[in-house]
Amino acid sequence: MIHGFGAAAGFFFLNFDALAEHRSVFAFDILGLGRSSRHEFSTKPDVAEEEFVDSMEEWRKGLGLDKFILMGTSFGGFLAASYAIKHPERVKHLILADPWGFPERTEQAAKELRAKLLRSARPDIRAKFAAGFQDNTVTDYLYHCIVQPPSAETAFGNLRQSEGVEWAKNPMLPRLTRLHPDVPITFIYGADSWIDSRTGELAATLREDSYVDIIHIQNVGHHMYAEQHGEFNRELGRVCENADKQLNGLLLKTLS
Repeated sequence: MIHGFGAAAGFFFLNFDALAEHRSVFAFDILGLGRSSRHEFSTKPDVAEEEFVDSMEEWRKGLGLDKFILMGTSFGGFLAASYAIKHPERVKHLILADPWGFPERTEQAAKELRAKLLRSARPDIRAKFAAGFQDNTVTDYLYHCIVQPPSAETAFGNLRQSEGVEWAKNPMLPRLTRLHPDVPITFIYGADSWIDSRTGELAATLREDSYVDIIHIQNVGHHMYAEQHGEFNRELGRVCENADKQLNGLLLKTLS
């Protein structure tokens, strides 16, 4: 599980127990965020992205993981896709939850996004995690995540376009053609999120000979893993179960 920008692995605290009932669950703080090392990233976007991906691969090696389901949300979705392109042999199923940085910027898309952002102005972050804590635990956690010297924050600034935080300089959607066709993808979107869910439909078109599924969770915005954690956990669990069945079926076919 890969968290989003300005966050840390602990933001998945409403998801861990439900998922861990049926499988091992791993999460980490993205390099330069949370409690991870404050790395000095390159100012070149492609190099900085490579540094993020390489740190993920070093983490995988350190744990001795072989092949796994990889889920990323928001900026974590961007990094998960980048990792899967470079290391497809490690990814059993790629799950992109409201992924950031996928579409190419157009003036029409920019106008639509601005309208979405105005309608979904961010309320108190504490309210999003109210099912877990009623006090300042989450906001205190967030404070300690972001109070450290900037690292990934600076790198993210170099990865995004200057016209707005929502656009990547090197959008991920066109690059999905480089993802190995055997890597299945599931997109999960919050129906009221500012992220454009049409990206999933375009990905399905680009990868017409590969598995692409799209799930919409109703009555929730960008932080669906917290605001509608029950539904999110059920959908995520279902995707993981199907991924297990697909892999087992492939193994049986190979053995036969």
